[in-house]
Amino acid sequence: MKRKLVIAAVATSLVLGSGAAIAFADGAPGTADALPRTEAKPASGTAKTEVTEAIAAALAHTPGTAVAAEREDDGADAGTWQVDVVRADATAYTVTVSPDTGKVLGAHRDTGDDGREDLTALRNTTVDAREAARAVAPEGSVTEVDLNDDEGEGATTWSVDTATSGAWTVDARTGKATQDQDD
Repeated sequence: MKRKLVIAAVATSLVLGSGAAIAFADGAPGTADALPRTEAKPASGTAKTEVTEAIAAALAHTPGTAVAAEREDDGADAGTWQVDVVRADATAYTVTVSPDTGKVLGAHRDTGDDGREDLTALRNTTVDAREAARAVAPEGSVTEVDLNDDEGEGATTWSVDTATSGAWTVDARTGKATQDQDD
């Protein structure tokens, strides 16, 4: 059975050409034989990395919780995604992700940033940075996601900026998105 699947995978990849990926498995989920299904993607360089993909890449490289992601506007890192990750021990990292390939270009520990405030703000939340970005994505291409904690008021939200429809606030408990009227 495995031989037939391998032959089918090779034949399919030849038909689809480069830039496509398909995974086959005959094992049960959670077993070593099970492989995740991957969707076909355009050839490298033709698709831009979305914020949700940049966050996923950053978290795969530097496990923790993403508390911010933004596209750099200028300097040597212009165009790259900068994803801020806080670990359970409150150490904070910035992970740089390529806008073209979605691959991690580098990461560094933020020595001046103490992630304790972010961890405290995240305690009663159910919506993460990716979900906040997804809630606003239908309104325009997301360019920034940032955790907000109104100190002492218990109102933790995500600020989400888009290229076309401005700034939004996403409730970190319910996921409800509201457009900022001040913007």
